[in-house]
Amino acid sequence: MTEDAGLRVATWNIHRCVGRDAVMSPARCAAVLREIDADIVALQEVEFRPDEPGDALAILAQEGGYRAVPGATLLRADAHYGNAILTRLELGHVRRHDLSVPGREPRGALDLDLSLARARLRFVATHLGLRPGERRSQVRRLLSLLQRDRCDFTILAGDLNEWFLWGRPLRMLHRQFPDTPHRRTWPSHAPVFALDRIWAHPPAALQSLEVHRSPLARVASDHLPLVADIS
Repeated sequence: MTEDAGLRVATWNIHRCVGRDAVMSPARCAAVLREIDADIVALQEVEFRPDEPGDALAILAQEGGYRAVPGATLLRADAHYGNAILTRLELGHVRRHDLSVPGREPRGALDLDLSLARARLRFVATHLGLRPGERRSQVRRLLSLLQRDRCDFTILAGDLNEWFLWGRPLRMLHRQFPDTPHRRTWPSHAPVFALDRIWAHPPAALQSLEVHRSPLARVASDHLPLVADIS
């Protein structure tokens, strides 16, 4: 990254690195991330096996020259599971927010302060629930969090699981992040739904938003990566 080139951001639900061919391959996902070459990546459905050979997050970080920040939402004896962020920027404060709704799968948001040359960036990564009421509650909590400690730039990225373009969660987010485009990312072989999103404040900072459609990306997960260039 250079000041002239701006910042490249991506979000990708990696489906535990299990591809459409039912093969689990962190190395293949790492190769897709090298194709994208983003400065910051929000990841969802990451399986963590800390300090064990084959830990997916460690492989993705090492192969791409990133620092990894885990945000597990499910803690299990064999492996943890949840969100993560990969970054090449200077890392400041890390906050982990619980967005879980009783009776539903645990959900969370990973909230980082990152340093740019002349600015401070707040980057929030999340993966919302499957039910509409669940997502409405989670978006309200996210928007409340984003009102605090405003930075020069704020980016919200992740798998919002919102199937309806004009569903209430998206309408609430559009009020905070107006005029943000959407791109279809799921399913990866023939995308129909814009489940994955990148939002930026101020809105003018979002220079481009594209889906990464390489042959490798179409196989590596059931979602395609979404990539944004930020001025």
